[in-house]
Amino acid sequence: MTGAPPSTFTVLGASGYIGSRLVAHLQAQGHTVSAPTRGDTEVFTRPLGHVIYCVGLTADFRARPFDTVDAHVGLLAEVLRRAQFDSLLYLSSTRVYMGAADTHEDAPLAVLPGDPSYLYNLTKLTGESLCHACGRPGVRVARLSNVVGPGMDAASGNLVADLVGQARAGHIVLRSDPQSAKDYVHVGDLLGWLPRIALAGRAATYNVASGRQTLHAQWLAWLQARTGCTVEVDAQAPLQAFPPINVQRLRGEWGVAPRAVLADDLLLNDASVVTDPVGVTPP
Repeated sequence: MTGAPPSTFTVLGASGYIGSRLVAHLQAQGHTVSAPTRGDTEVFTRPLGHVIYCVGLTADFRARPFDTVDAHVGLLAEVLRRAQFDSLLYLSSTRVYMGAADTHEDAPLAVLPGDPSYLYNLTKLTGESLCHACGRPGVRVARLSNVVGPGMDAASGNLVADLVGQARAGHIVLRSDPQSAKDYVHVGDLLGWLPRIALAGRAATYNVASGRQTLHAQWLAWLQARTGCTVEVDAQAPLQAFPPINVQRLRGEWGVAPRAVLADDLLLNDASVVTDPVGVTPP
């Protein structure tokens, strides 16, 4: 965002981990930022500028199926239909690649509607499809990888947040095979990348990820070295295999260089800490 003039942003879902960090970062960059609360009808009566749609459910989507549909699809549909905005960036998830043979943004995706685990994927994809079909200019999708950073909530369902919480307590019980691997992206990178995509992205959909796999075993070794905690692995721990995320579009357009996710700031409790964006080539 270096050199970009101030803009007006509206962050929907600003009470969440990513949304709250975006609000703080955008304000620090000199932008005008609105963070409407849930149910605020003014979002349909005033210009919103550039909208970043962070509304969503994660760990509890299976127990709250109707709320999941409302968050990922229902409110989005109303905003796309009724709100005044210059652009809208919908935050989806790389989880939609579960079972897919390719993780390029334009690759065909697999879904199993009969499996409750796919409710999250299906609602995110419905939200994406609405964005593409609404016919309004400046509407884009960002598929976020597993986000890590300071102040993570151990109850969020995020594996690393849970491991950090256990490590602080002195003992980790890992319930998945240590050779399992996922793509992780540092929240500090999102602060630099998401506003840029919202304002100037040339494509309709972007994978927002590091493009690197990190083994569960690497997290365990790093946390042991940093905290001195002990570790045990559940005897029936399953191997969780997730495909590497293709980030050629993100890198090709802006030359981004993701920071290391095994970073000491992950052990900080303060979620308000704003990490300066790095890894973005200035315009």
